Amino acid sequence: MSKKIYTKTGDGGKTSLIGGTKVPKSHSRIEAYGTVDELNAFIGLLTDQITDIHSREMLREIQDRLFTIGSSMACDPNKDISMKIPDLKETDILLLEKEMDTMNEVLPEMKSFILPGGHVTVSTAHICRTVCRRAERLAVALDDKNPPAQPLVLQYLNRLSDYLFVLARWLAHLLGAEEIAWKPRGI
Repeated sequence: MSKKIYTKTGDGGKTSLIGGTKVPKSHSRIEAYGTVDELNAFIGLLTDQITDIHSREMLREIQDRLFTIGSSMACDPNKDISMKIPDLKETDILLLEKEMDTMNEVLPEMKSFILPGGHVTVSTAHICRTVCRRAERLAVALDDKNPPAQPLVLQYLNRLSDYLFVLARWLAHLLGAEEIAWKPRGI
């Protein structure tokens, strides 16, 4: 890697996909992997707030998978890439499901919708969840406009947003924070 972080090549509002194709920085592919990068940053913030070792390790694993997703989205789908890009695996999705099942064994049954809040760590987990949902929507839109993304990317992002919701509840449980039930006005 270069010692300099700036290249000045993006000053005109364009950037290169892996494979060399220049696209506007507003391109749907850039928007999609930029949102995955944003999610990764928020997960880093969440990780820094958590003391539970297992949850921290799991989030670091997720950050690795998000780099995998971002690198696959950064590739020009119309070019053969000589660079080796890591792939998601079915086991990555199964791990998220297993983790949710384990946390749900301890959590009380949900009897209403839950509002984000109750503790800054819980709120941060909900921010991660909503950014993940946006990344998922952008990945779906990318699939609609371009050659299909790796199918596991859509599945992983879908499952990850579910995991982040359960994690928010789990963290509230660990922190002794109240889950804030949504009580619709007038009902």
